[in-house]
Amino acid sequence: MRQVFWVGALLWVMAPEAIAATNPVLQIGIVQRFGEQSGTLELKAQPGDRLTVKVDSLDRTQTLTGDRLVLQPVTQPLPEPVVDERVVLGTYRSFETAEAAATQWRSRGIQVELAQPSERWQVWAKREIYHQPLLRRLLLDSVRANPPATTGGQPSLFSQRRDRNLLVSGAIGGQSFASERLEISAGKGAIEVGRDRFAGSLKLQRNAYGSYTIVNAVPTETYLRGVVPYEIGAGAPESALQAQAILARTYALRNLRRFAIDGYQLCADTHCQVYRGLKAATARVDRAIAATNGQVLTYQNELIDALYFSTSGGVTAHFTDVWDGPDRPYLRPVVDAHQPIWDLAARPLSDERNLRQFLAIAQGWNELGWRDFRWRRSSTLPEIAQGLQRYCRAQNSDCANLKTVQSLTVTERSPGGRVRKLTVATDRGPLVLEKDAVRSAFMAPRSTLFYLEPIGGGTQPLRGYAFVGGGWGHGAGLSQAGSQKLAQLGWNASRILQFYYPGTQLQPMSDRLILWRDPQPQ
Repeated sequence: MRQVFWVGALLWVMAPEAIAATNPVLQIGIVQRFGEQSGTLELKAQPGDRLTVKVDSLDRTQTLTGDRLVLQPVTQPLPEPVVDERVVLGTYRSFETAEAAATQWRSRGIQVELAQPSERWQVWAKREIYHQPLLRRLLLDSVRANPPATTGGQPSLFSQRRDRNLLVSGAIGGQSFASERLEISAGKGAIEVGRDRFAGSLKLQRNAYGSYTIVNAVPTETYLRGVVPYEIGAGAPESALQAQAILARTYALRNLRRFAIDGYQLCADTHCQVYRGLKAATARVDRAIAATNGQVLTYQNELIDALYFSTSGGVTAHFTDVWDGPDRPYLRPVVDAHQPIWDLAARPLSDERNLRQFLAIAQGWNELGWRDFRWRRSSTLPEIAQGLQRYCRAQNSDCANLKTVQSLTVTERSPGGRVRKLTVATDRGPLVLEKDAVRSAFMAPRSTLFYLEPIGGGTQPLRGYAFVGGGWGHGAGLSQAGSQKLAQLGWNASRILQFYYPGTQLQPMSDRLILWRDPQPQ
């Protein structure tokens, strides 16, 4: 039986061996935009081993061997200049919000694709459909005349004239080459890339931005050896390590669509999961992965959105407290304490007086004693204005031209205490920031669980604000700090996961499970 699930408005059909296998091979972009900056990258075999490099050059294919490969970007003149052009419909801090915006564009009959040309995500009009300059300009005129209700800034036309072609030069075993595609393997199955060591094989391939990606093909269970110790720490209690392994496995298999535009599946940083290969793997980490082999967390036979973060500050978040898109029933506010400490139904944290009392409680929390469980960070009005200018430039928004900020006001807060809307009074008028944009626009808050204290004001000029809050990260799902306290109390991995993801089920991976299903436009 083939497994079918949605990618955008299209069905993705995967062969059964890709899903039902307990250890499917993943494609991870470990160096995402090689060539955008000058400099070399060194790859090495393990002692006593050799690298084998298959080189697709412009005029031939050759296989080279050696113990050390050095790569460097080079350019060559094009016979005629070319213009790279695309319609950027929106720019977003997170994949989740970008994907929700993509669904909205599809509901308007516009085919789109998701990209990550830099640290921010973008929604592009699908290039193979809007392949002619006239089509792109007609589309841009249409969407500007009828702008969407998204937070991605103004739709724009990206256009870049290019008169040189980017290649990668390499040297191995005394031989040199220039190529657009490499396949790299090692006899012992491990390759040093910079300071990290990766199992499996590597490919160098072009991405959608004119540079290159180095992609690691690695079995899922081996991939987890490079995620678990970097995400929660190899010294975490055993059941917390097991819970992290289950979540990392679930997250990876649910998110295979993220980099479809670039021809691989996942990245190796916090936009996916931190993955740095084998060097931090320990016997304890390996036992936790083995003890949970093939297990994933599900809701109604679909892999859950297995989100997690560092610290909650005392309460986790609804999905829609943080991002746009449909809510996940299993991602909802959970008071992060192992004993009754606060009743959210009776005393919702949407009331700021309740939030201040909540943050003042000094005992009983799972995360007590962790860095950033509680914090106070201050910014002056000029610093706030500078952060907003950077944010607005990245969003291609008119607010990039603002010069001063007069005040900040939390205008909407969720029952779990997260800031959902913050209004900024500027010299160009009010600016409303929503959900994850609040953390993106300001350097001060570690999370959106905070309140504001004016610095100055009254008889003195307002100089800025103190952001007073708790937690580090988005707050939806499992708290890595809290899970370690529960593990120390003797909770097993299944109980920890049920605490943070109510109503979910732990199951072995099989072809009966839905990896991911995009909500279809109405």
